[in-house]
Formats: sequence, C-alpha cells, structure tokens
Amino acid sequence: MSVDTLRAFGGIAALTAPLFLLVAIGYALSRFGHWPKVISDALTRFVFAVAVPALLFRLMSDVSHLPLVDHRLLIAYFGGCAITYVAARRFAAHAFAMDGVGQSVFGMGTIFSNNVLLGIPIAKVALGETSLPMVSLILVFNSFLLWTVVTVSIEWARNRDLSVRGITRTARDVVTNPIVAAILLGTGFGFTGWPLPAIADDTLALIAQAAVPMSLIVLGMGLAEFGVRQAWRQSVAIAILKMTLFPLAVLGVAWSLGLPTRETQVVVTMAAMPVGANVYLMARQFDALEGPVAASLVLSTVVAAVTTPLVIALLA
Repeated sequence: MSVDTLRAFGGIAALTAPLFLLVAIGYALSRFGHWPKVISDALTRFVFAVAVPALLFRLMSDVSHLPLVDHRLLIAYFGGCAITYVAARRFAAHAFAMDGVGQSVFGMGTIFSNNVLLGIPIAKVALGETSLPMVSLILVFNSFLLWTVVTVSIEWARNRDLSVRGITRTARDVVTNPIVAAILLGTGFGFTGWPLPAIADDTLALIAQAAVPMSLIVLGMGLAEFGVRQAWRQSVAIAILKMTLFPLAVLGVAWSLGLPTRETQVVVTMAAMPVGANVYLMARQFDALEGPVAASLVLSTVVAAVTTPLVIALLA
C-alpha cells in the first residue's frame, strides 16, 4: 500500500474504532457481565422499532434537499449479490456436499450484510450523512429481494414447486418492517415538500441520537449468544466468501457500470459488512446450518474491525 493509503487507513481506523469498541462493550456486558437475555431482546426491539426508524424517517423526510442518488448502485450491489450467491452455492455443493436447502442458506450467508446494526453507523461516521440515502435505497430492496430469493430457492429445493403464498407473506413482512416502513414513509413525506413541525423534528432528533451507539451495543450483546466452534470449516468458508468475494464482485460490477466514486464507496462498503443476523433467522426458519451461520456472524464481525477501514481507505 502507498503512504497515502496507509494514512487514509489510519484515519478511517481511528473513526471506526469507537464503533467496534461499542460492539465489544455490548459483548462484554452479555458474556462477562451476565446481563440476562431479556435485556438484549428489549434493547434490540427498541433499536429496530424506534431508534433506527426515527433516524431514517427524519433523514428521508428531507429527501427533496438531499443529493441525487445514482440508481445504478442497485444494479452494482445486487449484481454482485447474484454473482456471489451462484458461486457460493456451487462451492457449498462441491466442498461440503450440501443439499439444495443447505446451499441456499450458505449462499445467503455470503451476501446478506449487517447493514442496519453496523452498516448505518459506519456509513454515517466514515462516509458522512450524505451517504445514508444510498444506504436507505439498498436497505429497502435488500430484505425483500434476498428473503424472496432464499424462500424461492428453498421451496424449490424441497418441493420443486413455488408457493405464491410464501412470496406474498415475505413481501408483506418486508413492507411492514419498521425500518423499511420508516424509509418509505419518510420519503413519501419528503416529496410533499412540507417541513416537519419543530417539536416532531426535535423529538425524532433526540431519539435518532441513540440509534448509532445502541445499534452497536445491541450487536455485541447478540454476538455473545453465538458460539464459534460448530462446523468451523463451513463457518470460516462463509466468512471468507462474505468478506472477500462479495465486495470484489460488487466492485467489479460498479466499475463495469462506470458508477461514480461516491456510490461505489457506499455499495462496496455495505458489501464489506459482516454477515447479517437475518441469515441466522433464515437458518433457524429452514432448519439448516444454524451452527455454522451463528459462528460466521462472530468471525466476520471480528474480521470487519480491520477490513472495513481498509476497504474504505482503498476506495477513498
């Protein structure tokens, strides 16, 4: 690396280090402080249902004054998803002789990023608040598209048939998700051109201030619930593919599209986030790879403490 890149890495690492320290604090509270799981569950509910939605609604309610977003970033991000998902499924089939269900969950572990609890705080701190509309655009489509893909893949693997009911249920769950709903409602309000009443704006601002630190502490508390010893070869494979192949695939598509630097920074940074907790929910729902996925959450988050500032510095 050049001297300029090393300096950029040092600067980004200094910015992101407190974020990962908050994750470590959350982990320590649960693992060594013996805080009961009910506290973690309550804080998680607050973060997902109140704090992060307040942050995103307030941001998107001013959408008419935000910089325009190049919508090709969706092609870059989800094009990288498609490339990585197909490659990961083939790898899982040949390396671990997994069936179709296992391949689907394995593949999803390599492309479903922790873009809410970790992606939003890092984007806000390291890339600036102007990056959040781009992150929001990814978030809106991310859950719907990826949950639909894994649902269709697993239903096809099990039954060789597709259920309209299953896809409809997935769409309903995504739209009613508090984070997605906050983005959509905030954007809709923003296009009216009306300002938020001062009392509402000030209240949302106070709640939103809790979003970043609480998200990271909750992430750490959640990681304390997972072990790292079950089927370690599979968990290491998921983590490696997630932290290397996926960002490279997204970068390749972004370059091929001629995506502007700012959008490229955002999509690659989001791709370089560790494995998202939603993949563990998938593994539990479909009864496949629960141990390896849980371990990959921990491993990829630890690795991200070093690789995330490096990725941002290289793209700077």
